[in-house]
Amino acid sequence: MPEPEAAIGVICKAPRVGASKTRLIPALGPEFAAQLSRCFLIDLAASIEAVATDIHAKGYMVFAPAEAEAELRAFMPTSFGALCQQHAGLGTVLARSTQDLLDAGHDCVLLVNGDSPTLPASLMTEAILALRQPGERVVFGPALDGGYYLIGLKRAHLYLFEEIAWSTPQVLAQSIQRANLHQLPVVRLAPWYDVDEAQSLDWLRKEILGEKLPFLDRIGSPAQATRALLQSLNPGLQTLQADGVR
Repeated sequence: MPEPEAAIGVICKAPRVGASKTRLIPALGPEFAAQLSRCFLIDLAASIEAVATDIHAKGYMVFAPAEAEAELRAFMPTSFGALCQQHAGLGTVLARSTQDLLDAGHDCVLLVNGDSPTLPASLMTEAILALRQPGERVVFGPALDGGYYLIGLKRAHLYLFEEIAWSTPQVLAQSIQRANLHQLPVVRLAPWYDVDEAQSLDWLRKEILGEKLPFLDRIGSPAQATRALLQSLNPGLQTLQADGVR
């Protein structure tokens, strides 16, 4: 029997000037914000490749529109598969991606946001190991903004993506309520954070500088591409604050 293979899909957009990290544009400018988005994906992909080395898994780019594939292929690992999801609404994208990757023969699926460049590989490994235990469950990686940075499933429980107020602080709570309603056991990973506005950018700056963030229980991934880009501000990395670049 072949070894089971997990799928790890990154929900990503092609990093385009003026359309990437729009909430960071006032602080960083459109070109730097797009570069930062690109580095986030590079670093997250590196962590996924580390997981694939330790525990049988395959990375995927989950993206739209179709023409974005060529832009992403320019810097994402050649080992990654491509899954175009041209659907309206995040819930539909997550539901269809889960179903499609399970239909492709993977034993379980993780869907990860593309906004957490220091997300430790260990959290993704924990999620896969939890899913490979007997019995049904959903694995959530709680984000500090009330959403989740990761969802893991081994069956497509599509009700988890229905009746959710996406892009609000209620996402995780509502998703857990949906799971409880259907008596689906929930596994919660340690929290992590998305970088999509000034305060979380400051958290990233502090983490890159080696500060231990009190709300995290472990050291993040090296995020070498993001680190190099932020350090290229020189000495801007030292002066980035939650209210923007001074």
